[in-house]
Amino acid sequence: MSRRKGLSEQLDLVEMPSAAEGAGTPPGAEGHRERLRQRLLSAGPDALNDQDLLEIILFLALPRRDTKSIAKALLARFGSFANAVAAPLNELRSIEQMKDAGCAALKAVHAAALRLAKAELKDRPLLTNWDRLMDYLNAVLARERVEQFRVLFLDTRNHLLADEAQARGTVNHTPVYPREVVKRALELQATALILVHNHPSGDPTPSRDDIAMTREVRDAAGVLNIVLHDHVIIGNGRWLSFRREGLL
Repeated sequence: MSRRKGLSEQLDLVEMPSAAEGAGTPPGAEGHRERLRQRLLSAGPDALNDQDLLEIILFLALPRRDTKSIAKALLARFGSFANAVAAPLNELRSIEQMKDAGCAALKAVHAAALRLAKAELKDRPLLTNWDRLMDYLNAVLARERVEQFRVLFLDTRNHLLADEAQARGTVNHTPVYPREVVKRALELQATALILVHNHPSGDPTPSRDDIAMTREVRDAAGVLNIVLHDHVIIGNGRWLSFRREGLL
């Protein structure tokens, strides 16, 4: 009886492919990788969980390594696929076996996701595509560990000319200089602005300093007929618009 139980427990540790996935695939680690590839190609990304996606990305970069153990370690440390690919480089490197090739693979995926989200804004008036804009800003800022202040520079049709990080600060403060914001707007020939920054605490409620700084930028820009449309604060899964809250 004990021998049968031991054999059953061993079988539970072996990944048993479906008939469709298992046909013609080699055994062991290479077979596992091939089954994941075929599942992605035949059934689409929804057929893969977070660990599967991390494994696929990692074994493209680490063809001779045990990517399953690395993917498990990443999920244990960061909690999700999204958090893992957006994690700071120094934290990724703290994971055992995560060297430059694996880190670069995850950072490339993160950069691609941001670029795709930004592409959704191209040639669209931002004020009438607010949901897409919020998706993009959340992707860029929601997982940042320190405050980052960004400015969206717009043309006369409210199309995006540039999205630039103006400053990075600490976990609760970023220095902002209205003169520098306006100077950059003139360089880009922008006629309107949207200010954006994140609150790493997750609470997008503006501080008194946030409100005062916003009014300083608005007044400085207004002298040169540059309109400040809004200031958006990104929290963790939440955001706040100064315009909608009557703070502008």
